[in-house]
Amino acid sequence: MSAVHRADPLVESGPVGYQWEASDEEVARTYGLDPAQVIRFDTNTSPRTPPELPAWIRASAESARLNEYPDATYARLTDAIARRLGVAQDRIVVGAGADEVLDLAARTCLSPGGRAVAASPTYAMYGVLTRQRGARLEEVPRGSAATGFALDGDALLRAARGADLVWLCDPNNPTGTVERTAELLRLLRAMASAPGGGPVLVVDEAYREFAGASVVEEIERIPGLVVVRTLSKAYGLAGIRVGYAVAGRALATRLAAIRPPGSIATISAALGAAALGAPEHALANVAAIAAERERLRGRLADLGWRVPPSVTNFVLLDAGSPGGAAEAAERLLRHGLVPRQFDSGALRGFLRITVRTADQDDRLLAAIGRGPGREEP
Repeated sequence: MSAVHRADPLVESGPVGYQWEASDEEVARTYGLDPAQVIRFDTNTSPRTPPELPAWIRASAESARLNEYPDATYARLTDAIARRLGVAQDRIVVGAGADEVLDLAARTCLSPGGRAVAASPTYAMYGVLTRQRGARLEEVPRGSAATGFALDGDALLRAARGADLVWLCDPNNPTGTVERTAELLRLLRAMASAPGGGPVLVVDEAYREFAGASVVEEIERIPGLVVVRTLSKAYGLAGIRVGYAVAGRALATRLAAIRPPGSIATISAALGAAALGAPEHALANVAAIAAERERLRGRLADLGWRVPPSVTNFVLLDAGSPGGAAEAAERLLRHGLVPRQFDSGALRGFLRITVRTADQDDRLLAAIGRGPGREEP
């Protein structure tokens, strides 16, 4: 089973987009399953929506004026974000999910022949967006799993010299690790102190609610800093596609200048504002996922799998080799359980597993079988 979109022969020679695992229908057809049996362990979405969502839908539908285009300023949504983070509204740029916001950063800062930097392994979309702008991505290797996939700060600082943009994901996808706040701030400030103000620094905090302190408060001290957040993970609202950037006024103005005026649906904006106004549901969701993550890690370790620590809503499973990872993925796929596979790079011997409900995770545990049997470090 290929872990990518089926290629269109008309565009095979063109840019390659972000690669997903096979769809529910493809998995079901390949393994003779009902699509309803398929569970996504590859998307890092929440296994549940907030319990009050039906009431939010009704209230939002009544107020959203679905027959009209959305307010291009998204005033209610940006006000809710501003209140949640304690920043001014003119520092906020919203988008259709964090991915659109990341695209705005790439379109604003990268030109053909330009250069971006990322610490690898990390979110594959950074490379996609960089190449779409005709720019080059320089990847700075992270440490091994034994080091917690730590950033090589000195190498990152060297690579950032003369770059147009630096992509940083913290907590990092797909490793599930978080940087020490003091070290991250040291690196950001050092990169920003380069002649000319240094590169634009995009810190993707999609998983921030799961761990660590945000660097949002640095936007006034680091003019080139863009912090990206989403409602897809902790808030359990991936389907409404709401993300946002927080940056200093000048940089936020540049990002907003190229944002499409109505990319977030009216009802999505209303739902997002309602969710941000009731953050206790996201906090409860994070706590439940964190507890289930540790249970899942423990059970996988009991089966002989090595599972490095994670602070996010997913774990990495070390299968020992690319062949071991492919074999484990095939076992899961036969049961309609879709893991995230890695076709290249430092994680070829790993699978990424989204933490879901206890019942769904138990299905995975029953299907995956015994692992290589190494001890937890």
